[in-house]
Amino acid sequence: GARSGNLANPGEVKVAFTKEDVVLLGVPSFGGRVPPLALQKIKQLKTEGARAVLVAVYGNREQEDTLLELRDAAVETGFRPVAGVTAIAEHSVLRSIAAGRPDGEDILALRDIGEKIKARLDSGEVPELLALPGNSPYKPLGPAGMPIEVTADCVGCGFCAGNCPAGAIVNEYPSRSDGEKCIGCMRCLTLCPVHGRRLPDQLLAGLQERLAPACAQRKEPELFL
Repeated sequence: GARSGNLANPGEVKVAFTKEDVVLLGVPSFGGRVPPLALQKIKQLKTEGARAVLVAVYGNREQEDTLLELRDAAVETGFRPVAGVTAIAEHSVLRSIAAGRPDGEDILALRDIGEKIKARLDSGEVPELLALPGNSPYKPLGPAGMPIEVTADCVGCGFCAGNCPAGAIVNEYPSRSDGEKCIGCMRCLTLCPVHGRRLPDQLLAGLQERLAPACAQRKEPELFL
């Protein structure tokens, strides 16, 4: 039977899969790479040959080496990758990029992709090594942490700390973030009930200028079998 693990919990993941299981391994693409925290959690999983469908979600720029890195980590962990998928979601930092995605067109495309993956799984075919786009060695990792500002609206409720996947915010002092642990996912900004966290305007303006040209054209979900 299928089992699932919560990779958002910063603690140890204790999940094992059998050879009969099919596992969906999905990660966000941060700067064209798999976030190190996600890699750490994936490598804590246990399996001896479960089939895996790999998914990289990115903010309409490029997934670059994410799928390839995810495949390598999956193989190292003992999975047998059978398919790779890229999907687009609203950019986690610049919310105006890919706003509203995944949208209706994405859902239809992903349903079609799902049917094709099911057909591959039903066939029993497993490639010796799933061919995926990307380069090895992978592109260098960019800086992870973000200079998040806490505004006067913060009420110190600790909701951000309890929901930080990296454990970078201390519950007793939610106005402080550990820059070494922060992975820049922006979850704390998204979930804050009073909008008490923000990024500096100068940083956002610089990112907009740099990323807007690369993100201007709509990217579509892709399947690799």
